[in-house]
Amino acid sequence: MTQDPGLASWLQLTLTPGLGSAAVRAMLRQFGLPHLILARKPSELAAHAAPSVLDALHSESVRRAVDAAIAWVEQPGNGLITLADATYPRMLLEIPDPPPLLYARGRSELLQRSALAVVGSRNATAQGAANAESFAKALSNSGLTIVSGLALGIDAAAHRGGLAGPGSTIAVLGTGIDVIYPRTNAALAAQIAERGLLLSEFPLGTGALASNFPRRNRLISGLAQGCLVVEAALASGSLITARSAAEQGREVFAVPGSIHSPVSKGCHALIKSGAKLVESAEDVLGELGGFRASGSASTTQPSVESAGLLQHMGHDPVDVDALCVRAGMSAEQVSSELLRLELDGRVAALPGGLFQRLEKRHDR
Repeated sequence: MTQDPGLASWLQLTLTPGLGSAAVRAMLRQFGLPHLILARKPSELAAHAAPSVLDALHSESVRRAVDAAIAWVEQPGNGLITLADATYPRMLLEIPDPPPLLYARGRSELLQRSALAVVGSRNATAQGAANAESFAKALSNSGLTIVSGLALGIDAAAHRGGLAGPGSTIAVLGTGIDVIYPRTNAALAAQIAERGLLLSEFPLGTGALASNFPRRNRLISGLAQGCLVVEAALASGSLITARSAAEQGREVFAVPGSIHSPVSKGCHALIKSGAKLVESAEDVLGELGGFRASGSASTTQPSVESAGLLQHMGHDPVDVDALCVRAGMSAEQVSSELLRLELDGRVAALPGGLFQRLEKRHDR
């Protein structure tokens, strides 16, 4: 990854505590490149930062942080992208608050490709995760890079689907790029670093602070042409990403679900407020234009057996007692059939003794 010759100056500005992105951009507009800003007297910079912040600008602690970042970027696969670089993602230049500097690990060329954000609940249902992975794979096969946030549930499934196609995937972190959160996704993050791209605006070593994740979400939506929400509760952070997408002029898509499912209520609220209801990858591609469906995903059910327990399950979670009544079978018969269907990938066991039918996926 080609680096700016004045990279240390960019790092010095962005690693100074208390000097936020907005202040850095304002100084860039007024004075030019970072080395010109650093040559100014504190009195000339006083309109943009407090005296204590300007004192820290040339401190020993900032110098050490700059040295550590430069050592990191010298490692294979690592890179820093500044607002002045030709490789800075053009989509982020369209948002109100683009970060002055991005830490990147992996295939930085993915930042120049057309992308779609795919986000959703951390507490995803088995069907929701399957939908996310299937949609992401189909969209990746059609040429879109899948952008998500490396969270558990829908995000992780979206990344896996993106990696399965040529579009690959970008994971935007809410931590420093050297801090993987949650640790459960460490193996997935390693795969993304090798075959996709890890991206962060936060300094190295930044931990999982709650206030950083909403900021991360604006980059997920900002990098993409649209945002697809697969599952989301009404209080889900995914809705923040969807709102950011709408504010940034991006398309917003939502997958409908059961009216009884808490993780579908956020999607239904988005649809009510104008998001496009989608049931297949073709629905998304048709709205974006310029992409050909390949290995498309659909939330509709292929043909199922004319007899058997599946026809009595419907698409909402159900317990054994209800199935006994619907199917006219004993509890032992229902339990045995559920086990067979679960092993076959047709049914998922949910908390509280509930079971949910899963859709079989087919490439067309």
